[in-house]
Amino acid sequence: MTIFGPAIDLRPEFPRERAALLDLLAALTDQDWTRPTVCPGWTVKDITAHILNDYLRRISGSRDGHPGARFVNDETLPDYLARTNEEFVRASRQCSPRVLIDLLTHLGPQLDELWSRKVLDEPADLGVSWADPEQVSPTWLDIARDYTEFWVHQQQIRDAVARRGADEPRLFGPVVDTFLRALPHALRTETRPAGTGLSFEVTGPAGGIWSAVRSEDRWRLALGTVESPAARITMDQDVLWRLASRGIGVEQARQRAELRGDPGLCAAATTLLAIVW
Repeated sequence: MTIFGPAIDLRPEFPRERAALLDLLAALTDQDWTRPTVCPGWTVKDITAHILNDYLRRISGSRDGHPGARFVNDETLPDYLARTNEEFVRASRQCSPRVLIDLLTHLGPQLDELWSRKVLDEPADLGVSWADPEQVSPTWLDIARDYTEFWVHQQQIRDAVARRGADEPRLFGPVVDTFLRALPHALRTETRPAGTGLSFEVTGPAGGIWSAVRSEDRWRLALGTVESPAARITMDQDVLWRLASRGIGVEQARQRAELRGDPGLCAAATTLLAIVW
């Protein structure tokens, strides 16, 4: 087993998440499409275009072997993604909402077909840097990362237009589970004796308990609690996903959580990040 914990297979959930998104988009008014979102400078329509960009980039790269846009001027990965994402969103402003919906509808099944051909335990096409930039990520984690990307952007749209949905445990639970796979990386600078444990409980219907246990040289994820953990964190599911995607800041999340035990471990664990930042 890797440091990321046991494998999960989220491939069956992509069509369900997409159906919820497409139902939402079909119900939006002209005014809704222009509403601002938590993403600075982006409207609801811009986030929709960004989701389309994710579809296109993944299918082009993982299915067709297309290298995509090049890095320029010694860009870091966050800078590269910020630039190329903004370029696509700006270009897509000439497209109507209906065209964006049609393209998502058309390309979604192609993305599902791409995932269906993957072997979950093989090395991923793309590393999951927020889980550990120095480890080769398994394909199941790469797929799960994409699922959380789509789900988070859908929730950002829902927040902007004040419409709840896609938050039932079947769709939301995998997001929480995937985000907690970043826990070992969040703790990477905290050296403790082997066997030291931290328990992270996420409350709510989509929640559960995850733990990080220190081995000789690193932290590893485990499902469930551990005996006599050195630190315990309890956090609501809504706070957790917003923290991990930086919809809220670290200090705000800490104020809305219960932190007990080793203060260094609690502080490190609550910097948990599950996006490229």
